[in-house]
Amino acid sequence: MEYTIKKIAELSGISTRTLRYYDEIHLLKPARINSSGYRIYGTKEIDKLQQILFYRSLDMKLEDIQKVLETPNYDPKHALQDHYQQLLEKRQQIDHLILTVEKTLRYQKGEITMTDKEKFVGFKQAKLQENEQTYGKEIREKYGEETIKASNQKWLNLSEEDFKGMELTEKEMFEALKIVMKNNDYHSQEAETVFLKHKEWLSYTSPVYSAELHKSLGQMYVGDERFASYYNERAGESAAQTLNKIIQAFAN
Repeated sequence: MEYTIKKIAELSGISTRTLRYYDEIHLLKPARINSSGYRIYGTKEIDKLQQILFYRSLDMKLEDIQKVLETPNYDPKHALQDHYQQLLEKRQQIDHLILTVEKTLRYQKGEITMTDKEKFVGFKQAKLQENEQTYGKEIREKYGEETIKASNQKWLNLSEEDFKGMELTEKEMFEALKIVMKNNDYHSQEAETVFLKHKEWLSYTSPVYSAELHKSLGQMYVGDERFASYYNERAGESAAQTLNKIIQAFAN
């Protein structure tokens, strides 16, 4: 079957304006333009739009979706299997949070007791699943299943006090990092503070510490745009690069 842009908008639930934008950025081109100047979409375009909306449901940026769809060896069946797995993991995140909310409601009503650890386990499980979706494959390939398993368990065992300490340590690290980025002095007291605070921050979830591991993480921060954006968004452009230089200089 073929659809006009209006019909495909009604079918998919997205606006004609969005479809026109997808056409403009070459993310989803119509099959053809008819004699009246209307965009016409066929089965191939319908299937591609479904793939786009799957990726959008996982909060993927349009430019990243485009890169995936334009990959020479892109396989829709394999992509659909990945979507399915990611959605299962997302559902697991929500399930953990729902369970925590349900228990908290019963606790507030006086029906059950709830330990301080139980009050936060849902949030920690959800964050763990989020990190797994984003970085799981890469860090497992780099550090091995046992190391990541031990790190995840340590994360789940963190207390509320640990969380506060971890957040404060990271905040102090970023403050010092901004000064180093401004002064461009990698031998300053602030640079050493960045290193020590980052090392302390790692200790909250890393079962063991080694200079080699620390240096490897620093290289990952600049080699993977997802890690780089985490630091750059919080301290400014080139933050990940600056942090890596400091780690390479001080870790021994």
